[in-house]
Amino acid sequence: MDQIANPPPPTVSDALYQQALASHIHPTLLVHPQSDRIMFANQAAANLLGRSISDLKSTAMSSLHKGQVPSLVVFSQAALYHGFAWTRGLNLMHADGTEIQLEHEARALHWEGEDYLIIILCDLDARHRRDVDAEADNYLREGIAEWRRAERFFREIERENQLILGAAGEGIYGVNSDGITTFVNPAAERMLGWTAEELVGKEIHSIIHHSHINGDPYHAEHCPIYNAFREGIVRRVDDEVFWRSDGKPIRVEYTSTPIRDHGLVIGAVIVFRDITERKIAEEKLHAALAEVDRLRERLELENAYLQEEILSTNNHHEIIGQSEAINSALKQIDLVAPTDANVLITGESGTGKELIARAIHQASHRRDRVLVRVNCAAIPHELFESEFFGHVRGAFTGAVRDRVGRFELADGGTLFLDEVGEIPLELQGKLLRVLQDQKFERIGEERTREVNVRLLAATNRDLKEEVRLGRFREDLYFRLNVFPIECRPLRERPDDIPPLATHFLRNICQRLNIPQLTLTNGQVRSLMKYDWPGNARELENIIERAAILARDGKLNFDLPEPNRRETDHGNANPARDQASPQSAILTEDDRRKHEYDNIIRALETTRGRIFGPDGAAALLNVKPTTLASRIKKLRIDRRDFTPSGQP
Repeated sequence: MDQIANPPPPTVSDALYQQALASHIHPTLLVHPQSDRIMFANQAAANLLGRSISDLKSTAMSSLHKGQVPSLVVFSQAALYHGFAWTRGLNLMHADGTEIQLEHEARALHWEGEDYLIIILCDLDARHRRDVDAEADNYLREGIAEWRRAERFFREIERENQLILGAAGEGIYGVNSDGITTFVNPAAERMLGWTAEELVGKEIHSIIHHSHINGDPYHAEHCPIYNAFREGIVRRVDDEVFWRSDGKPIRVEYTSTPIRDHGLVIGAVIVFRDITERKIAEEKLHAALAEVDRLRERLELENAYLQEEILSTNNHHEIIGQSEAINSALKQIDLVAPTDANVLITGESGTGKELIARAIHQASHRRDRVLVRVNCAAIPHELFESEFFGHVRGAFTGAVRDRVGRFELADGGTLFLDEVGEIPLELQGKLLRVLQDQKFERIGEERTREVNVRLLAATNRDLKEEVRLGRFREDLYFRLNVFPIECRPLRERPDDIPPLATHFLRNICQRLNIPQLTLTNGQVRSLMKYDWPGNARELENIIERAAILARDGKLNFDLPEPNRRETDHGNANPARDQASPQSAILTEDDRRKHEYDNIIRALETTRGRIFGPDGAAALLNVKPTTLASRIKKLRIDRRDFTPSGQP
C-alpha cells in the first residue's frame, strides 16, 4: 500500500506575520533604538496607552518615557547586548497625562543590518488584579474567597485615601513613634520644596523644624509635634516656622494629632498650612494700628493741651479786674455754675458777657461737653428755626441734605444764645417749649427728639422794656431770667482799666510778635479818664492800634478828649457829669502845683531815679533831659528820694 505523504505546510506571507503580530493579545511595540522611532504598534498597545496606532508610529519612544530617558537607554542597550531584557522601573505616559505602572520585556531583532527591539508591555495593575482574582478563585475553592475580596476592597480604600491626601490643599505628613516620616502629601511637597522620597524614612524634625525664626536651635524634646505622640494629646500651634529645602523659612500653623492602634500611640499626623502672607498682612495691620494709636495719643495730648489753654484763657480766674463789680460777678459764677439753672447775662456790648458764659460752662459739670454759641443777631429771620432745630432733606427749597440744629449739637452740654433779644417773636414760643420740655422736631420731620441742654443767654437790650413793648414774650423772659448776672460797663469800674490794659498789651505784643511794651503811669491815668463807650473791646482795640504805631518802645494813645456825653446806655458817669465845665480849667498856679506834685510822686515811685525804662521820665512819658530841667526849675532835690541820699 502506497505510503500517504503529509501535505506540505502552506506558504506564510509577510502580511500574515504582520496580521498575527497586530492581533497579539499583549501590547507590543517594534522599536528602532537608534532613531528612537516606533516602527510598529498593535491595537493592544494603542488601547493601553490611550492613543491610535498611527499616533504611536509618529511618536518617539523617549516621549512616552518623560523624565526616564537615561533608564530607557540602559534598558535598550541591555536588550541589544544580551538579546533579552525586562524591567519594572519604566513607566509609560497615558494620553491623559497619567503614568502607567508597566513591565517592559524586550527582545533584540537584527534585520538587514539594523537592530530592532520587540517590546511587550504588561500592565502591572491589571496583572495584580488578575493575580488577586486568581488567588480569590483559589481561596474560593478552599472556602476563604471572601478574605481576598476584602483585601481588594481595602486596597481600593487605600487608593482612594491616597487620592484624598493628594487633593488636600493643606500640607499633611505622618511620623511614627520614633519621629520617622511615614508619608508626605503633594501639598506638603510643594510648600516645603522637599520631595516625599527625600523625607520618608528620615527624622523630619531635623530637616524642616530644626530652628526657631531667630536661628536658635529647636530641640526635638521641645517640639509640640513629637510631644503629640509622646504624651498622646493633640497639639495646636498658631505661629511657627518650617524650613524649606532652599533654606528659607515659611510661617505655618499646624495641628499634630496622635495616631492610636488598640489604645497604643504609634505616631502622629501633622496638618499644616502656609500663613506667611497672612502674617505679613497682620504685621502691617498691627504696625498701622500702632501708628494710629500713636497719632491718637498725640492728638489726645494736643487736645488736652488745647483744652488747658482754653481753660487758662477762658475760665473765670482769668476774668481781669479788681473792682467790686468783677468780684461780685465771680461770686455769682461760683454760685450758679454747679447748677443747671438758666442764666441771663446783661450788659453793654464789649463788657465780657461771652467771657462770663464760658466761665460758667467751664466751672459746671458739663465742662467736658461742648459749649455751642449762637449769635442771634447774625441769623436771618427766615433761618432761625433751621439754625436752632435743624431740618431734613427736602423740607424747603435749598434743603439738599439733613442739617443738625444747634440744640442737638449742644446735647449734654451748654447752649449760649448771644443777643437773645434778636430772636423773632414768632420763634420765641418754640424756644420756650424746648426750654420747658427739652424736646423739639426738625423742620420737615415728625419725629420728636429729646435733648439735655443748659441754656445761657446774653443781651445788651432791656428785656423788661422789650416785654412792655410786646417785642419779647414775658414767659420766655422769666424762663431765661432764672439767675441774672449784670456786666457793668468799664466807665463804672475804672479800677479795672490798669490790669485790663496791661493784660491786653502783653497778649497783643505776643500775638503781633513785637517787643514787649510797657505802660507808664501817665498813660494809665489818661486811659482811666476816658469814658470807653465800647468798653473792654474798645480798650483792646485802642491798645492794639497804639502797639502797632509804637516807635522806640513808646506808646502813643489817640484818645478823644474826656467828655461826659450820654451814650446809648445812659449817662457814662453821673458823678462826673455833675461837674461844671469850669472845673476842668486850671490856673497857672494850679497847673504848676499839679506838675510839682506829679513829679514828686514819680520820684517817690522810682526812688529818685530819672533815666532808664523804670525811671521817672518813662513814667511821665517825657524825655529824661526835659524832666531834669523841670526838676531844676522847680528846685526839687532828687537826693531826697534816693536811698541814703545817694546822688
